[in-house]
Amino acid sequence: MRDGRPPKLSEIPAFTAYMDTGWDTPDRTPPVVPGAARAAADHRARLAEALPGRTLVLTAGEAPVRSNDTAYDFRPDSDFLWLTGCPVENAAVVLRGADATLYLPPPAYPGDPGFWTDARYGELWVGAAPGLDDWARALGVPVRPLAELAELGLDPAAGLDEEAGRTLAELRMYKDDWEVGQLREAVDRTVEGFAAVIREIPAAVAGPGERWLQGTFDRYARAYGNGPGYATIVGSGRHAPTLHWVRCDGPVLPDELVLLDMGVENRAYYTADVTRTFPASGTFAAAQRQVHDLVERAHRAGLAAVAPGRRFTDFHHAAMEVIARGLADWGLLPVSVDEALSDAGQHHRRYLVCGIGHHIGLDVHDCARSSPEAYQDAAMAPGMVLTVEPGLYFHAHDLTVPPELRGIGVRIEDDLLVTETGAEVLSGALPLDAGELEKWMAAV
Repeated sequence: MRDGRPPKLSEIPAFTAYMDTGWDTPDRTPPVVPGAARAAADHRARLAEALPGRTLVLTAGEAPVRSNDTAYDFRPDSDFLWLTGCPVENAAVVLRGADATLYLPPPAYPGDPGFWTDARYGELWVGAAPGLDDWARALGVPVRPLAELAELGLDPAAGLDEEAGRTLAELRMYKDDWEVGQLREAVDRTVEGFAAVIREIPAAVAGPGERWLQGTFDRYARAYGNGPGYATIVGSGRHAPTLHWVRCDGPVLPDELVLLDMGVENRAYYTADVTRTFPASGTFAAAQRQVHDLVERAHRAGLAAVAPGRRFTDFHHAAMEVIARGLADWGLLPVSVDEALSDAGQHHRRYLVCGIGHHIGLDVHDCARSSPEAYQDAAMAPGMVLTVEPGLYFHAHDLTVPPELRGIGVRIEDDLLVTETGAEVLSGALPLDAGELEKWMAAV
């Protein structure tokens, strides 16, 4: 011991020699979801066809530092994952046409001092770690040490240029059969997660509040998937009208609505995005049901407008018209319905300032780098998976709203697959109308 301090283990020859021996080989099977490698190869072929002759470098990314030598959980870049099926931190891929070479940081095994000294790549620290050959066999592509990437003269830090990023986003709009299967699983798990949360409402009312329901869903998502696909929203009472109430730090009030916007990200990293609004008591009060019924009518109008050949914005306009007419009937519009719905009006949007739908996939707001011509201005087509999510948000401090409606927020959101003949509501196992929601709550 020097100056009262224990010696560094790496400076003790006998210890380092002892650490090199006596280790068996653990199971180092790469965590690749069945079908992911084949899907990634197909995705690379589609990208090569869209961008012929291009050499591209993509990186998986790195977990952000939380503090000092601790980091948040790692989640791979979605474009990288779509093209490789490889969820390894700090990995890179070089694409030359449809040919791919992966560059991974090699793990440190027994015999390498990093085995027990390297907290990032030492197997004693991080657990059984597949080697480069393991990954090559699992993914069907050449895999080289990350250090060799520098020898190619390519700069992975440069990222994708605008054309490549846009092209990838637009290709990812069209889900293949394997991806649709992953999204079905994510949605099914999400519906199960809703049931788990509903069962915990009495416990949340008794004390822990919104945090308890948020934790219930997040635990379920982690147990049966990779985790929540985005920050879970649990809004009770006056928190429900806040569009992104992710703080979830308030009480769950027994006589108020609870807005639940939640999605499981499955182990292939595809996420659902579903919303329902429930009465904590199990029964809608009159004003609550009034708002819910209007949102439901708007939602059904939006669902009916999802079909191949229809413009992506059609379901937005269909739902908004129902909302505007309903608000006018309640005397909440300072102008006529036609003026409100005009480009120069939009007065109804005071109570619904967000859009009411988006693509989903590897990202909850998928394909965001697409051009407007390929997204909002485009026609829907088979293979697209999207959400429809109208709502009404009457803030407790909004003096344009009658007192009985203040503090009521309602959103209904479903995930839909566009088919050859129409659309399939993937999240249809959850009821829509208020009466059926009450029955479902009582049954779960």
